[in-house]
Order: sequence, then structure tokens, then C-alpha cells
Amino acid sequence: MIMGDACAAGAGHKEDFDPMRTTRVLALGASLLVLLGACTAGGGSVTPSPTTTEAPAKPAASVPPATPGPAIATTLVLGGPPECPQRPFCALGLEKTYGLTFKEFKPLDAGGPITVEAVKNGQVDVGLLFTSDPSIAANGFVLLADDKQLQLADNLVPVLRQAVLDASPAIAGLLNGWTAKLTQAALTDLNKQVSVDQKDPKDVVKAWLAANGLATGTDGTGRTVKVGSTNFYEQEILGELFAQVLEADGFTVDRKFQLGNREIVFPALEAGEIDILAEYAATALEFVNGGAGEASTDPAATVAKLKERLAPKGLTALDPAPATDQNGFVVTKATADKYALTKLSDLAQPAP
Repeated sequence: MIMGDACAAGAGHKEDFDPMRTTRVLALGASLLVLLGACTAGGGSVTPSPTTTEAPAKPAASVPPATPGPAIATTLVLGGPPECPQRPFCALGLEKTYGLTFKEFKPLDAGGPITVEAVKNGQVDVGLLFTSDPSIAANGFVLLADDKQLQLADNLVPVLRQAVLDASPAIAGLLNGWTAKLTQAALTDLNKQVSVDQKDPKDVVKAWLAANGLATGTDGTGRTVKVGSTNFYEQEILGELFAQVLEADGFTVDRKFQLGNREIVFPALEAGEIDILAEYAATALEFVNGGAGEASTDPAATVAKLKERLAPKGLTALDPAPATDQNGFVVTKATADKYALTKLSDLAQPAP
């Protein structure tokens, strides 16, 4: 990596002035020169002492401030899917939203193992991964915060049938309380334990709920709820989380996991074949509105619009979690420490 240093200094100097010339006035008396080689001044005249006047010193020239060096990003290599340079949520968006341009772009895969390896071995300095990718935790990568909100708000959000919520209003409080605790780090670690460490999702979720104070109750006694998921390990983890929280409050839960993609699972939710599904706010909104472009970077606003679009389908959404599954940009811990990086805007700072 090439780092650019920038220094600019100015030095002022004081100009030296010669003493002003003096005029000597000599008044001669009436005395005569009488001796060879000797002279005598007569008449008592006095020769005045020379007077020297020095011009006032010029003030020292001010030193101009140091010129900032190139931005950190211009010294780093970005890696991502081949279409990244033209995508508004990838390199194009980084330039428009953050003012970032990189030394080089290397085409890799779409947040997959090729990108992970390229970041690990230093082929790229910044890599695009999904924010809940377990490899972030497994490799100790630093996920740079999207502090200027480039990405749409794909926060995790429970979507459920309105009839189920009307019959069991306690579900909202139960799930909202737990999704509020689901931070980005927590979701990424849960994914790591299941995907990388090969632990059973039930055991992983049970341990996390116990560590965070799961309580028991009886609000759901006598009621059955069907919890579904797509065929993605993160979805099964989230479905298991919903299921265990509801079971702890007395509900009987019918697990219907690994059903397929969104195009299969969402109609199943509408038809009542399942009752609750973990979704991602911006993606779900654009799915139900036919790609109308209503999703924003604001989680609350995006979920509010999602609820509006879900209502005619007999569905609703609960509160969004802090955790997301969306485009994210990672660096190694060594790179983060070297440049003091915690958020994307830090990449616009001058390189040290």
C-alpha cells in the first residue's frame, strides 16, 4: 500500500539594511598649516558624531498550514462483485455519498468466499460482504459503520399475519423485546456458531436467550403458532429465536423451516400456511410493492411503509432490530488499527 504524506512549510526572513550615510561638516579656522604632513583644524569647530538609522524590521512571513495528504481510500484497494463500480450501493455510492475513490478496484464475488480470502491475504484492503456474514466474526474483520446511511434499511423485522396478532396481542411485546436486543454483533456471532462452528441452531439460540435473560410466562397457553423460514441458515436461526421466545411464554410452536426462497415463503404466509416469518425491511417492502422504490435508509420509515403495503394482504410487521443483512464493507483489524478506522467516513481522512 502506498501512503501519501503531505507537508507544506513557509519561512519568513528579515531583510538587512545598511546604515544610512552620514555627512561630516568641517568648519575651518584661520590657522595655517605649518608643519609638513600635519594638519590642524581651527576655529573651535566640532565634527558631529555619525548617526545611524535602521528601518523597522518586517514582520516574519506567516507559515501556511500544512496541505492535507491524499485520503486514506486513495491508498487502498477495494474488492467486490464485478458490477460494483456501476452500482449505487457499492463503489458508485461510496463516491457519491462519502466522496471515496480507491487506488484500485478488484472484481471478486458477491460477498462470498473469494472476497473473504482476498481480504484475509491482503489482495484487497476493503471488501464488500453482507453485514451479518459469519466470516466477519470468524476472521476478526472490522465492519465499517455506514455512518452516512448509504445502504437501504434492511434491518431484520418479524412479519406476521394480522389475525394471529389480533388473537394473541402479547406476541408483539414478546418479539419486539427480543429483536431490540439483536445487535449486529449478536446476529453475526449466532451465524458464526451455526455456519462456521457447525453447532445446532436450537442450542445456539437457547444459550443466547438464556444469557440475555429469557423469562417464562403463560400468555400463549392453548395457542399454536406456525413459524416459517426460507432455506438460509440465518433464517432458521431467526425462526428458532422466535419459536423459543414464544414457547417460553406458553405458545405451542409448529416449526416450518427451510421452505424455499421468498417467492415461495411469502405466499405461504399470506395463505396462512405459516404465521410468522423473519424478513428484512427494505427488501420485503420492495418485494410487496413490486419494486416501486419506496424503501429508504431510515429503518422506522421503511417499516412504516412496509406495514402500509402489507395491510391489504392481511399481514403486518413488528419493530425492526438493530441488526441488518445488507451490503457492508470490511477491513482486517490490522488495517483498522493502522488507520483508526471504525466507519466508512474515516476513509476520507488524510492518510498518515
